[in-house]
Amino acid sequence: MKTEEKYQRLRQTIADMGSALVAFSAGVDSTFVLKVAHDVLGDKVLAVTARSVTYPATELQEARQLAASIGVRHRVVESKEINIPGFSNNPPNRCYYCKTELYDILTDIARQEGIPYILDGTNYDDIRDHRPGMKATEEHGVRSPLKEVGLTKDEIRLLSKRLNLPTWDKPSFACLSSRFPYGDKITVEKLLMVEAAENFLRQFKFKQLRVRHHDKIARIELGKEDMIRVVTTDIGDQIVAKFKELGYTYVTLDLQGYRTGSMNEVLLQLEMVH
Repeated sequence: MKTEEKYQRLRQTIADMGSALVAFSAGVDSTFVLKVAHDVLGDKVLAVTARSVTYPATELQEARQLAASIGVRHRVVESKEINIPGFSNNPPNRCYYCKTELYDILTDIARQEGIPYILDGTNYDDIRDHRPGMKATEEHGVRSPLKEVGLTKDEIRLLSKRLNLPTWDKPSFACLSSRFPYGDKITVEKLLMVEAAENFLRQFKFKQLRVRHHDKIARIELGKEDMIRVVTTDIGDQIVAKFKELGYTYVTLDLQGYRTGSMNEVLLQLEMVH
């Protein structure tokens, strides 16, 4: 099916719902879902963003701005997944506990508002990734219209650009808890440390970045071209100084560069062994 056909099917799928609550993170996918939902349903759409220590303050600010620019009703709620042992102990299915907490909250809001459907931004490409949160999505009856019509990430970026959404070329983002190795307990202190480290790196306008937290070791993932900038200028010295100030003893640059889900690589290795 061509991209345009998928787009028209998406519009019709959402229009048929009558009203919808969109789980809105300000990422590429959920912003696109929200825009299309508002285009076809108007004021019968409610965007809800969960504020928590795993969600950077900069993303929350962007969510507010995007919702305002689209012209949609927007509510911010508190999510306390950090208090759930199943989440903070950081097992491989950590995302399941976070999404369960989120969708419990959204289900209550949808019920109070008389909204029959909750939508998320899961796309067709996500089916191939390690995403335990999808189990919570299914258990709560949350709809994933992008996945349903077969829209891929590249197609969503293309359509977002056509709709003049500033997120069309936004780098992929995952919550801050994804920066820790599985089994490494997640704490507020560690999350704030990673958030401060990544905020510092953003001033250098790197195309994509992650700071992976290995106790006192910071493993920085960047694109190959940005890695060259770090080692051939004084940027590297600035990063080392700042990261040590934040509490890291060693500051390293991952030679494999940036990649999504690098903490899942250990899971793949375990599967190969067994």
